[in-house]
Amino acid sequence: MYYYRPSQARGRACFGWLDSRHSFSFGHYYDPNHMGFSVLRVINDDTVIPGAGFDTHGHRDMEIISYILQGTIEHRDSEGNRLVVSAGEIQRMSAGTGITHSEYNHSQTEQLKFLQIWIEPNRRGIKPSYEQQSIPQRDKLTALITPDGSGNTLSIHQDTSLYRLQLNTGESITIQTHERPGYLHVIEGEASINDKSILASGDSLGLFKKQVQLKAIKNSITALWFDLPAN
Repeated sequence: MYYYRPSQARGRACFGWLDSRHSFSFGHYYDPNHMGFSVLRVINDDTVIPGAGFDTHGHRDMEIISYILQGTIEHRDSEGNRLVVSAGEIQRMSAGTGITHSEYNHSQTEQLKFLQIWIEPNRRGIKPSYEQQSIPQRDKLTALITPDGSGNTLSIHQDTSLYRLQLNTGESITIQTHERPGYLHVIEGEASINDKSILASGDSLGLFKKQVQLKAIKNSITALWFDLPAN
């Protein structure tokens, strides 16, 4: 099974201070054909102007991940965390029984770009928690988040792992899913799929019981790969 989500087909919300592209239904954008993939519920590609951001608001029973692409986020929450997250870093906030937080572009001169990702937890009513980490690339696939936080990764309350995929021009990797679905979101670059179709920045591909070969073409490629539980 394939699930293909081209960049140009994503939903969009523009508020002057925010330009957001929605891979799945979110806020005022609703499409019953794109409600999520396995426990993955949100991938918002957000661009925030200098000094602006999301005022204090609440969440509960959701694992919320921010992957910073450009600039810095200033994070504050009701658990007392006040931190700055820079480009290349990843943060995970478990909303659990309830948490309020704000996210602002820390810079007054440069724009902020980041991916906002929501994953359903495997249990509700947990104590809210927060982690952030800068994890260098170690191989073509580098683990960023794992269920138990092993190997210097962040942890998550779900049977899910998140990897950063990086290929130099001409390099390839074979990705295979068996009884678990997987989801690939391209951050930048272009890759061929089995030497045929092309995935480019903002495109996504969901797989189940499939094997594909990705090859970086024209330039290097960076993407996120989600290993997800079967529903």
